[in-house]
Amino acid sequence: MTVRAAIYARISRDRVGAGLGVERQEQDCRDLAERLGWSVVAVHADNDMSAYSGKPRPGYRALLDDIKTGRVGAVLAWHTDRLHRSPVELEDYISSCTAQGREVPTHCVKAGALDLATPSGRLVARQLGAVARYEVEHMIERQKAAKAQAAAAGKWRGGPRPYGYGPDGIQVVEAEAAVIREATERILAGESLRALAAELNERGIPTSTGAAWKGPALKDVLIRARNAALVEHDGREVATAEWPPIVDVDVWRAVRALLTDPARLTQRDQTERWLGTGIYLCGVCGDGTTVRSSSNRAGYDTSVGAYRCRASGHLKRKADPVDRLVERVIVERLSRPDAATLLVPDGAVTDTAAMHTRASALRARLDELGTLYGSGVIDASQLAAGTAEIRRQLDDVEGELARAVSASPMAGIVGTDDVAAAWAAAPIGRRKAIVRTLVTVTLLRGQKGQAAGGVRFDPRSVEIAWRNDHRL
Repeated sequence: MTVRAAIYARISRDRVGAGLGVERQEQDCRDLAERLGWSVVAVHADNDMSAYSGKPRPGYRALLDDIKTGRVGAVLAWHTDRLHRSPVELEDYISSCTAQGREVPTHCVKAGALDLATPSGRLVARQLGAVARYEVEHMIERQKAAKAQAAAAGKWRGGPRPYGYGPDGIQVVEAEAAVIREATERILAGESLRALAAELNERGIPTSTGAAWKGPALKDVLIRARNAALVEHDGREVATAEWPPIVDVDVWRAVRALLTDPARLTQRDQTERWLGTGIYLCGVCGDGTTVRSSSNRAGYDTSVGAYRCRASGHLKRKADPVDRLVERVIVERLSRPDAATLLVPDGAVTDTAAMHTRASALRARLDELGTLYGSGVIDASQLAAGTAEIRRQLDDVEGELARAVSASPMAGIVGTDDVAAAWAAAPIGRRKAIVRTLVTVTLLRGQKGQAAGGVRFDPRSVEIAWRNDHRL
């Protein structure tokens, strides 16, 4: 009776995606089947898939199903390590091949036959599995050491093509680099990741993989150390990179500090329609107002936006007239001859060398703490306390650096021929940033006799206070 056999082929990494590795394994297994006089009735393959990771392998699961259902009576593989690199998987395979008194033999092109029906045969299979596991773990150790060494030398450690650089990870792709610089500047000027990602998609600018931009993906690109020609390893800066920078290191630190700040608030698309969301203050309790759809009971159409106190319903203002008033005040200030003075941030620091020296010293102290802990000079609690304090100081220094180089949200509006038009064309995120920078807007209770909901708008119910003498 002819033995009905299944072939299993697997390759961990298919660099070209052509499946050539599994095809060669299949052909070698077919040659072996011909020599054994077996009939190949099924072929299962897992291309570009590791047996070490523990992730499900569809081809391997189909092979087990064929064995358990009796569809096949033998298995052919190129080598035992193509089948398993996990002792747990091997035990399941042995059980499947010997269940209910049946014996499903396994023959390998390079490792010969596995006799799983006898204790000595299973011992050999387990020893081969242990060797395969050791080889993978040892390879991973070598790869980690090589990556750490490459990082310390400022080398690129491979992987998918990074946006802004060519396939070699070194050459700058200028068109993409320009996008990174533009996005970095606009984020520092107060615009949102979500709005920038949407605009890039509208402009037909794809990611490095050709996919559409999303806010989180854009954030990942902007905060990576490679943009400033720095190499990070295990969360630490370890070297200056061999590739050229796309943005200045101070600018990169500023945008990273901004985008990783836990206090950073993100707005949903619907709240980005209105200028004062999360900015204007309630004149009754001082809490920030929020935009909600008004109700008919308030006296006007449900589609009209309104500012309502976040904490209570005791204050409500129609959004459009409030925003128009604030915009007129802001545009008038930005149109004055001395408006260029607003482009310099308050307390701006022009010389950041001292702060860089301080930051480098703090990072060196972190490394020193790790060395002291490793040598037993300090214990875990001392390490934790020291690390927390140094990181707090480092966060403060990096925050100062971020403020020193942050772009003014008014850049590109101040000094234009038509400030009002430039204001109207600016994204809502930038306009909101300008409002935050220049003024404090407080919404007061309406004057006695006004209709509910402020249908008859009274400018006296909006208090606009200038910050830091910006009105002068």
